[in-house]
Formats: sequence, C-alpha cells, structure tokens
Amino acid sequence: MTPVSDNAARPPVGVLLRDWRRRRRLSQLELSIEAEVSTRHLSFVETGRARPSRTMILRLADHLDVPLRERNALLLAAGLAPAYSALALDDAGMAPVREAVDLVLRGFEPYPAAVIDRRWNLVAANRSADVLTAGAAEHLLGPPLNVLRLSLHPDGMAPRVVNLPQWRSHLLHRLAHDVRQTGDPELERLHEELSALPGGRDASPPTGIAVPLRLRHGDTELAFLSTVTTFGSALDLTAAELSIEAFLPADARTASAVRELTGAAPEPASG
Repeated sequence: MTPVSDNAARPPVGVLLRDWRRRRRLSQLELSIEAEVSTRHLSFVETGRARPSRTMILRLADHLDVPLRERNALLLAAGLAPAYSALALDDAGMAPVREAVDLVLRGFEPYPAAVIDRRWNLVAANRSADVLTAGAAEHLLGPPLNVLRLSLHPDGMAPRVVNLPQWRSHLLHRLAHDVRQTGDPELERLHEELSALPGGRDASPPTGIAVPLRLRHGDTELAFLSTVTTFGSALDLTAAELSIEAFLPADARTASAVRELTGAAPEPASG
C-alpha cells in the first residue's frame, strides 16, 4: 500500500492563509496594505488561482504573526521545504539551548522555576519546584506532566491555592490566548477539559499589576509572582516553543519561608 503523503491531507496553502487572516480579524484589504501585496493577488492566492512563492508565504505569515511551526505547515502545503528546523532537545545541536535553560533554572534557585513546551507540558524544573507540587497525586506527576492540569486539578495544586478562582481565571485566560494565537486543537481540548474542573465561579479578567499565586504550605501561606522567559530570537521550533516560568516571592515572608524549605542560606541583610 502506498502511504498517503502529508500534503494529501493538508488543506491548500491559500485556505490556510485565509484561515489565519480571519483568525487575526483582518480583511483582505488590511492585510494587503500591511504586507504590500495587491488585494487582487491576495484574493487569487487564497482561492488557489495563484500559487504564492516562498517569499510571499513567509511575508504574509510574518504580518499575520503565524507561529513558526505553522509557517512550516504553510510552506509544506505549498509543496515547499520547511523554513525552520525542529531538533530534539537532546540533539547535539541543541547543546547551547540546554546550557542556557540549565543556567536560568539554577539562577532562579532557591525559588521554583520550570521549563514548559508549547502545550504546557513539563520539560525540566529546578529542585525548588517541589515547593509547588507537594501533595499532588502521582497520576498528575507522571509524564507527560501538564503543568496547567496539575495547577487546577482537585488532586493537584488546586486545594492548596488560596485564591483559586482568581488564579484559575488567570491560567484559563492565558490558555485561551494560546488557543487563539496558535489554533492548536490540542490546546483547545485542554482548555475545555480544565474549564470543566471544579474551582468556583470564574473571576473577572485579571486587573492590577499582576495576579499572585497564593499557596498554602503547611501552616504558611506563600505568595508568588510569576515571570516568563523565552528564546526571543530562536529559529528552531523546539527552542522557540520553550518557555521558562519562575515563581518569585511576592513578600519577605515568602522569601524567607522558601529559603528555609529548600535549605538555602538566608538572604544577606541589606545595608
């Protein structure tokens, strides 16, 4: 039996470009002006009456803010070679990325930090991440460990999250943004799954400077603010889709408690 090629099951490049344009809520005229392409030619591309060049596809994808992985899909749909590599993280060519990730994770200690992929699955974490996951059920900790599921599941971190409705709303808003940005059906299914988990009524959209994570740890309430680090100039899909999320203390009490929990030396007194 002759295998069916990926291209046979993939929509034409014009249809994909039209879908991305509509996802970004742009008219043909708006996109043609931004990309400096005639509206007539853009219409012909979307309807299949004109075959776009590699340069044209990448130009339109850039103005549509299409993720790198989906830019490859556009090129493949047009019968062209992908523009971006997708090396495994353990590939020899990814050694600089691994070293950078390890450096950042260690740099955040004694505070928790984790590396996640495009679908919020855990790639790596520093030793201090145990402060967040303490008490979670084993079935949520095995690979692939999805950090959003772990955060919001009743068998995971949710019972320890003091401000669960607010934190749940914050995470679901972030996930919904990822769904809109990428069009990934796996993320859409994850959003549906997590939205159905118990956790109180959704809070209003986040306001203020930042949404803290308030977490019970024994008799102590810890308060964290999260920061996200990405490889902004990456041209490899694996590197581009990694993000490092760190949880930094929102107050001196949390800083002191986490240092004690992780066995870190106290911070030196200022002045």
